[in-house]
Amino acid sequence: MDLSNYTQEQKELLESLKVAIVDIDGERAKEAVQKIITKGIDPRTAINYSIKEAAEIVGKKFDCGDIFLAHLVMVGDLMDEVSAILEKNIPSHQLVKKRIIVIATVQGDVHSVGKNLVAVVLRAGGFEVHDMGVDVASSLIIQKAKEVKADMIALSSLLTTTMPYQKEVVDDLKSMGLRDQFKVMIGGGPVTREYAAKIGANGYGKDAFEAVEEAKKLLA
Repeated sequence: MDLSNYTQEQKELLESLKVAIVDIDGERAKEAVQKIITKGIDPRTAINYSIKEAAEIVGKKFDCGDIFLAHLVMVGDLMDEVSAILEKNIPSHQLVKKRIIVIATVQGDVHSVGKNLVAVVLRAGGFEVHDMGVDVASSLIIQKAKEVKADMIALSSLLTTTMPYQKEVVDDLKSMGLRDQFKVMIGGGPVTREYAAKIGANGYGKDAFEAVEEAKKLLA
């Protein structure tokens, strides 16, 4: 993101927020947010720069094994908290309605790591994410999507034996006459873009960062 129009002090504040999030230092992050607001920095810049870049750094650290799942969850919670403060300071006429995504690991699959990372990066990308956890039946996923008026359903499968449950969600949406109501994006270790097309999903993300770009494209 281009920060050339910002002063050195403003850049340092934005940087300090990013570092505090990566360090999972809630107190320092909130102090940075308050200073950003006091100094008149556009809260949207803090969201699109500080939080987004923090999510990317954390994602890479997680992929390299430098941090673990517990850290990832804590970073996600801190980003949500900081984002809420920043959003309260955005004038109502400048607020953009967030697109809503329901995410889950499908029935029979208890793997949470990849799904959790995708949820964190989607939130940092500006989406409202409802994480249903792991081993979630199709009926419950669809019920939640209807309840929160979701724009997209994101489905993770880390086992070839549970990939058919991704297809089941798509098929159930069709049988219920709801297929056009929700975009469906799938992913996970054994999942491919070809499989996504075969089962009638709208999109595919091979990793968290591709998933957020795919979501932005599908929900543009």
